[in-house]
Amino acid sequence: MRLVLLGPPGAGKGTQARMLESKLHAPQVASGDLLRAAVKNRTPLGVEARRYMDKGALVPDELVLKLIEERLNQPDAAGGFILDGFPRNVAQAETLARMLENRGEKLDRVVALIVPDAEIVKRISGRRTCRNCGAMYHLIYDPPRNVGVCNECHGELYQREDDAEETVRMRLKVYAESTRPLLEHYGRLGLLSEIDGMGATEEIERRILRALGVNDAAA
Repeated sequence: MRLVLLGPPGAGKGTQARMLESKLHAPQVASGDLLRAAVKNRTPLGVEARRYMDKGALVPDELVLKLIEERLNQPDAAGGFILDGFPRNVAQAETLARMLENRGEKLDRVVALIVPDAEIVKRISGRRTCRNCGAMYHLIYDPPRNVGVCNECHGELYQREDDAEETVRMRLKVYAESTRPLLEHYGRLGLLSEIDGMGATEEIERRILRALGVNDAAA
């Protein structure tokens, strides 16, 4: 199955993609992870991407598509994939469609996780990270045993700049302006399934599998 997962930051796309891998027999393809790995490993595409990143510029869509296609050429993606983090806007969706068409492929389904903005703010702004070992906590859902102190190494916990409430609200505004139109785009193509992203992760997974017509027990 060739699947795209959409949703605002903090909606749980990455968690669901990882959970769905074994059920759908398809790998998670996270564009952000591919980009970071390419830069770290200094691959030809990574070196090219780094030139843009060092200038503070966005990596061009064409370069991201090359990374994705390179990943899709690997044997484990022969039967399908779960695309997480791309496309982010209609122009990218159209570029992705052309790339897949050139490969003789097309998307089977697009799943959008629907989560209220207030919940997204609560999920992300409550995150805390250990300055020493990088362990992650959440003030509500997974608090440390002692306030402000890491359970593992007793390092100081802090809130990353990306997790600050003001930053989260700005990210949601960007999502609303650029990514939400994808719902209309894929809806017109008859590919879209909107899924309630509230509740236990296992229940959300079951909702996605039902929308995909996959028997949870048999998967």
